[in-house]
Amino acid sequence: MPHIPPFQPDRRLFPFESRWLETEVGPVHYIDEGEGEPILFLHGNPTWSFLYRGIVIRLRKKYRCIAVDYPGFGLSARPEDYGYTPAEHADVVATLVRHLDLRRLTIMGHDWGGPIGMRVALDETSRLRALVMGDTWYWPPDAWQLKAWAYVMASAPVQTQIIRRNILVERLMPYGVKFPLADEVMHHYREALPTPKSRIGAAEFPRQMMEASLWLGDLADQVHERLTNVPLLLTWGIGDHLYPMTLMQHFREDFRLTTIRRLDARHFIQEDAPGEIAEAIEEFLTTAAA
Repeated sequence: MPHIPPFQPDRRLFPFESRWLETEVGPVHYIDEGEGEPILFLHGNPTWSFLYRGIVIRLRKKYRCIAVDYPGFGLSARPEDYGYTPAEHADVVATLVRHLDLRRLTIMGHDWGGPIGMRVALDETSRLRALVMGDTWYWPPDAWQLKAWAYVMASAPVQTQIIRRNILVERLMPYGVKFPLADEVMHHYREALPTPKSRIGAAEFPRQMMEASLWLGDLADQVHERLTNVPLLLTWGIGDHLYPMTLMQHFREDFRLTTIRRLDARHFIQEDAPGEIAEAIEEFLTTAAA
């Protein structure tokens, strides 16, 4: 049976051609816009490639911009025999990188896209040019904010609210931006997770904050050992209470070549400051990561 996406994005907001990668777990949706050296954009929870639309529109004139939806998110399939773990998502993304044969690749990760992107960078280091990370992490939760968030969001009552009432979209998205999202933008996030069954992947991510501790620990060790000389740009929302700016220190301890751009934004920096992020990426790739 052919895959039927949950909805059709409005081309006025998402003016990109949808592409599909056939994988072992089903069709995975991505966009591939522009020409030049590639930048791979990786979303977090509960978002999808739509999150990066404002950045892709600005950068596709000079770079090849690829943004993917993990299984269970956006327009991708929602496989039943899939654990929705970051390790599985990273395998899917690495498959796409190899399929497209991306070289001199820059990977941008946000939220869960950070650890997923770091895993892909480690698995495909020979293809890597640079990293861009924003409001994210890649180590076992140690800050009290992350631990508290993991504990609360993995609790049975909150998991039920995520599944039944879509609170990650209805509550987290408005809280996570400085500038209110337009109704048509919220519609695109709601329609990507339209039913309780479709929210299994979104509900699993908070549980993985602790469930994936061993995976994150191994990831952090390998990042420290193998990626320390990779140029890194940190684009960070100064108003993000969940991922405060103090987390940037961990990155700076592991990466020798770090550039920082602080943004007048909360957690969903791509919604609050797409122009600033695009400008920072272009400047970074032209100078620091040249």
